[in-house]
Amino acid sequence: MVDYTGLRILLAKNGLKFKFLKDELHIHPTVIAKINKNEYVSLEILERICLHFDCQLTDICTIKKDRT
Repeated sequence: MVDYTGLRILLAKNGLKFKFLKDELHIHPTVIAKINKNEYVSLEILERICLHFDCQLTDICTIKKDRT
């Protein structure tokens, strides 16, 4: 399972909301919904976020074992 808690924390630290991703980074609302549900999104999207915030992939998402 992918977990985007790091992205949520990064946005909060910068006083931003997911609307910033849509408006400034041109990320489609469907992709933002996937992020909110901890679903897979393309590496291209994650790269765009990392380049904007000058961070690494591990700063915005982690992989966790699914406990089901």
